[in-house]
Amino acid sequence: MSKKYLIGLDVGTSGAKCIIADSDGKVVASSTQEYPLYTPKPGWAEQDPKDWWDAVVRGLKAILEKSGVNPADIAGVSYSGQMHGLVALDENNEVIRPSILWCDQRTQAQCDWITEKAGGLEKLLTYTNNRMLTGYTGGKILWLRDEEPENFKRMKLFVCPKDYIRFKMTGELGIDVSDASGTGFYDTKNRKWSYELIAIAGLDKAIFPEAHESTERAGGVTKECAALTGLPEGLSCYYGGGDAVIQTTGAGLVKQGILGVVIGTSGNVSMALDHFEHNPNGDLQMFCGNEPGLWLAFGCTLTAGGAYRWYKDELCGEESIQAKSEGRNVFDVMGELAEQSVPGANGVVFTPYLTGERCPYPDPNARASFYGLTLGTKKADITRSVMEGVTYSLKQLVDIFGNFASNEKVYASGGGSVSALWRQMQADIFDLPVYTMSAANEGGAVGLAVGKPDYAI
Repeated sequence: MSKKYLIGLDVGTSGAKCIIADSDGKVVASSTQEYPLYTPKPGWAEQDPKDWWDAVVRGLKAILEKSGVNPADIAGVSYSGQMHGLVALDENNEVIRPSILWCDQRTQAQCDWITEKAGGLEKLLTYTNNRMLTGYTGGKILWLRDEEPENFKRMKLFVCPKDYIRFKMTGELGIDVSDASGTGFYDTKNRKWSYELIAIAGLDKAIFPEAHESTERAGGVTKECAALTGLPEGLSCYYGGGDAVIQTTGAGLVKQGILGVVIGTSGNVSMALDHFEHNPNGDLQMFCGNEPGLWLAFGCTLTAGGAYRWYKDELCGEESIQAKSEGRNVFDVMGELAEQSVPGANGVVFTPYLTGERCPYPDPNARASFYGLTLGTKKADITRSVMEGVTYSLKQLVDIFGNFASNEKVYASGGGSVSALWRQMQADIFDLPVYTMSAANEGGAVGLAVGKPDYAI
């Protein structure tokens, strides 16, 4: 009997990652195809869904070629992706406008409005167990109604980013319960749309897609998709989930008390919940989990690895030139520079709020800063302070999770976990053992197969 394989697609913010994994969860081929992010105004963030689709097609072709896997031996495809993005579709299921992303901060007025309309924060939490955060899809729907009424009138349905890619592959529209949880209009306790809150907002419930559990089959690969990608026509596709939730599967987070920490573009801390938990003051984000009867508590700091990348792009030109001349990764060069400083970065403190903040400070107007600079400050101190600032921001989230269960250990993943220095910082600052995940830098795609702890600090 031939070996079977699974394909995972992760529609991320910086690119689409496609992987093929065998039945043991071993990644046998992967490909990341990048695409642009547009910021037409300060605080705005948009992408063209066509760019996602083009990247996925390229990525699927690449992994089939690199792996040498017989397409007939592929058992299925599942999906993860950046959460909260608004993909507005018209009556012909055509995209109306660029997608408004999770890190976009334009919707504060709409979030304040629905919170007041619902009867205040405490009452709003009774409907969804979540605040209406500026990143959530719900505020974007209300913004579209308020600011682009013609586009709003054309919208017959919305989906999230990975749901659009699944639609392009199968022709079937829908959303999974984890991404639905991140809209701000989903009753996470009862795993259904909060039609009462939708009515309070004055929205037509018909624009809300049917919600399914992550493990449900969502259709098969169409003839058109098969011709474009090389996948077998009819290959089963599954709903999957939002990246923040799917990553917990890849990290082996199935028990309360084990924390998952991801340093990607954003940084997040999460914990699996084996029963529904109330969300006091809406401090965290509460999502339905990957299987019925599971939930996920989640906290997000908006610019983690994104802050480090910004620092690299804007202030580390010399290190980039050095890395290129030596044939090395620029982040390795930056890590060596940071190691020339000491814990505490000689008093330099970095606050990583380059795009506002979500948790524990839900403030779109929060801003980044360097504090404690002196004439004795070296670039090594500044570099280390960026890494430490991100880690201390995550530490604030780790402390909140102690309200649900005693924090036992951390499973680290995401691009930031590749850095030995950054892993050690987490262990020291969290004061917890840190286990780095196999295929830690594969993002949400690997969670669609199997993830296992690799080694500990």
